[in-house]
Amino acid sequence: MSKTDLETFRKDTRAWLKENCPPSMRQPLRSEDDVYWGGRNASFQSDDQKKWVTAMATRGWTTPTWPSEYGGGGLSKEEAKILQEEMRAIKARNPLQSFGISMLGPALLKFANEDQKKRFIPPIVRGEIRWCQGYSEPNAGSDLASLATKCEDKGDHFLINGQKVWTSYADKADWIFCLVRTDFDAPKHEGISFILFDMASEGVSTKPIQLISGYSPFCETFFDNVKAEKENQIGELNKGWTIAKYLLTHEREMIGGMGDGGTRKSLGQIAAEKRTTGDGGIQDALLRADIARHEIDGAAFMLTMERVKDEAKAGQGLGAVSSILKYRGTELNKDRHELMMSVMGSESLQWGGDNVGGGDLARHWLRTKANSIEGGTSEVQLNIIAKRILGLPS
Repeated sequence: MSKTDLETFRKDTRAWLKENCPPSMRQPLRSEDDVYWGGRNASFQSDDQKKWVTAMATRGWTTPTWPSEYGGGGLSKEEAKILQEEMRAIKARNPLQSFGISMLGPALLKFANEDQKKRFIPPIVRGEIRWCQGYSEPNAGSDLASLATKCEDKGDHFLINGQKVWTSYADKADWIFCLVRTDFDAPKHEGISFILFDMASEGVSTKPIQLISGYSPFCETFFDNVKAEKENQIGELNKGWTIAKYLLTHEREMIGGMGDGGTRKSLGQIAAEKRTTGDGGIQDALLRADIARHEIDGAAFMLTMERVKDEAKAGQGLGAVSSILKYRGTELNKDRHELMMSVMGSESLQWGGDNVGGGDLARHWLRTKANSIEGGTSEVQLNIIAKRILGLPS
């Protein structure tokens, strides 16, 4: 597009956002309850939230660069960047959080057949299906290719038996994208297939895993003679590892995004409200320096994310670079919460009550300890960076 066309797009986008993004959707998230995940059992927190999600989904801007024939926005990379900049300028919230958008959708666009794209992608764009990821197993975590969930060909359907673990929000999900073993005689990286099925299917059960934070986003997931339709197998039979690796790069980019403060208040803003002197400054010099360092690191990380996204949209792909984003983003998120605890002082130690979100700060601080484990441990990411980016010997 020409420079004039992009300037016109920016002007029109700014006007549209001003008209369609309610003021309450331009405020920092108050808690996890403010995040809209969609799904067939979802409910809106407010009329404004419904208006915002509906407006963005109708325009395809929940997935701005996805093809318009599947409900996406069909925007160019330049237009999508302008949309992101204009949303950030008014502090607009992300209208829809979804594993379908951040992980499954890109894999479907690359590997699914045309019928599968038409069936599954538009509902992802509109937030009508909430997805979970069936990857890790009790004996297959970092060594994911050792997975043993069994998938048998029964003629007109597949029959699945086995267990997954650390399945985020499995108890709230409508469907699962699942890695299963369809050939036990093949080498472990082969004989794996990628299948979608409904979590309401007979034989599927979930059990939340209680974390130290008191939250239970993770689940154990059990499959007991679960029938899965063959038409919902993505890609070639026994070639699911290729899809799995591609999807993991998007998962790691998503987790790495924790390093971007997003629509939350900055640490500097929070500290200025809680720990200021009479002249508006932060009295604790060491804390002031730590916050400044974190804000600078966060800005640098955000710019790196932008650069990597531009490279990916230009066809260079993410690949091993996603490991850098995942590692650094999760370290920044942990650092932010450590500093938040320092800023809030004794208030941060509450585990209930009316202040500080009823103990949410301490819970979130504890929750961040899992950031360096989920989606591939930090040790695994550093090994990938060393071997595939730096070219160091094994």
